[in-house]
This record gives sequence, structure tokens and C-alpha cells, in this order.
Amino acid sequence: MADQKFVAIGDIHGCVRTLEAMLKQLEEHNDRTFVFVGDYVDRGPDSRGVVDLILNFKQDHDCITLRGNHEQMLLDAVRSGDVSLWMMNGGQSTLNSYDNGPGELDLPDEHIEFFKSTRLFYDTPDYFFVHAGAPPYRKIADSKKDKEAPYHFLWDRSHLNALETAWEKKVVFGHTPRSHPIVKDKMLGIDTGCVYRSLGYGKLTSILLPEEKFIKQICLDH
Repeated sequence: MADQKFVAIGDIHGCVRTLEAMLKQLEEHNDRTFVFVGDYVDRGPDSRGVVDLILNFKQDHDCITLRGNHEQMLLDAVRSGDVSLWMMNGGQSTLNSYDNGPGELDLPDEHIEFFKSTRLFYDTPDYFFVHAGAPPYRKIADSKKDKEAPYHFLWDRSHLNALETAWEKKVVFGHTPRSHPIVKDKMLGIDTGCVYRSLGYGKLTSILLPEEKFIKQICLDH
């Protein structure tokens, strides 16, 4: 396992054409484990298409699909029926992609099961893959046992300003859009704001590991 090779793919946010182009770029690496770091839905034009594409891709590839905070908000809305937080964070575009009218929350069972099956993290000997990050002052092994772990793994940004971390391995994450990938000691951030093209981001980024080679795809969905 220590010599396992990975491709990690950053936040997609409903940009299915961009994801299709990225996967085309990555075809020569199809023997690797693909790690999607979450935020498949919301804000972009075709969240349903993104989920369909990933479900199809998983049939022929070794894939790990992590949960982002946007998938968590969707699941919370499905469970509680309260969509207010989700709608404030781009959820309407997801409902539109499922042809849901005002007040509707009707998603295919296969897609609900996909969202439920997503993982909070993927831990390997050399890398810790997670959506948002982990507390910088605590070892990853300890954070995994913490009852607050779901919050940190889905939402945390405290590590971004840390001068150093207690992490015992490199953490690969998305969640925080930047114009370029974040490369710091034990820290690899790959959210380059695919859906935010109008704000000067507008790229989907993946990283080959252990080479730490970045592959970028300009957003094609706007």
C-alpha cells in the first residue's frame, strides 16, 4: 500500500463538462486510485450530471468519494426537510438539475445512496485525504477519534494560517478556493474554484501522487 499511486480531484460543484474534460486528461492514469475530495453539487449548472458521471466512472475505476460540506447540507435537508441552510449555499441549482419545482426535494434513490456512502476521510500510510482539513494542533490519528471530527473534516480552515502542524503525514484537501493550489509543509490544497470563473478562479485541479504533479482544466460550464 505504501507505494500506491493516487489521483485526487478537487471541488467540482456541478460542473459536469469540466469534470468530463478532466477525466479525459487523466485517462493515462486510469490504473490509479481516484480520490474525489467532495463538493460534487451546488452552485454549478448540472449537479445531477456530475453524480451520474461519477457513478458511471466508479464502475470501471478504483474510486474513493469523500463527503464535502455541500453533500452534508444536502443530506441534512433530506433528513430534516429544512432546506434553508442548503439554499443559502447554492442548493437551488442542485434542485434545478433534478427538475424539482419550488419546495420540492425529490432526488433519485441511487443518488441519495451515493451521498450517504461518501466518506469523511480516506487515510493511507502517506496521505490523509479529506474535504476541508484537520485541526493543525492535533495529530491526525487523534483527530479521527474526536467527536468534533465531522465538523473539522467538512468545514475547518484553521490549518490554512498555521505556521506548523502536528500532522504525521501530508493532508490533501479541497473546500477553500484559491487561484493556485496550496502547497505547504504537509499540506496540499486542490480547490481552485472551478465554479467561480467570474471571480478569477475557474479551474478544476487534480494532483498525481506521489509525484505531486498538478493537472488543471479550465471550467467549461459557464
